[in-house]
Amino acid sequence: MAATLEQMLLAPEVHPRVVTDCMALVEQELAAKSGVSGAAVKLAYKAVTTFAPGYYKETIESMLPDMAAKLQPFWTDFQDSGGADFGDYLAKRNDEVGEAMLSVTDNMATISQRPVIIRAYQAVRGGAGKHIEAALPNLGAMVQKYAI
Repeated sequence: MAATLEQMLLAPEVHPRVVTDCMALVEQELAAKSGVSGAAVKLAYKAVTTFAPGYYKETIESMLPDMAAKLQPFWTDFQDSGGADFGDYLAKRNDEVGEAMLSVTDNMATISQRPVIIRAYQAVRGGAGKHIEAALPNLGAMVQKYAI
């Protein structure tokens, strides 16, 4: 039986690199944002990293298992289809994948005990889907890097 994404991405020797790559992916995507919605996302990111030091990394670490679980059905289908580029596969299913990823971040906001974090998330939640969809090719490439 093939290993699950959760088993591959959370393996003790891999997990720290995945967290680092996730943080780099977020920062890369933020740098590419422009306009009003981009400014709102950058402001929310700054609020989180300024008012809750360490929270960003802790959040990435705590979301990884759920993200991997949400991506697993897509990964399985991708493998079954014989696809070559998981990022392209995800981008072609952006609505489904975006909703799956947002369910994880929505849950994190629901259980957060930090009002600053909740307000920052609520400020960007309306446009979050398009930001996630834009990141799917890079997310898929990062997952594929560790999953193969």
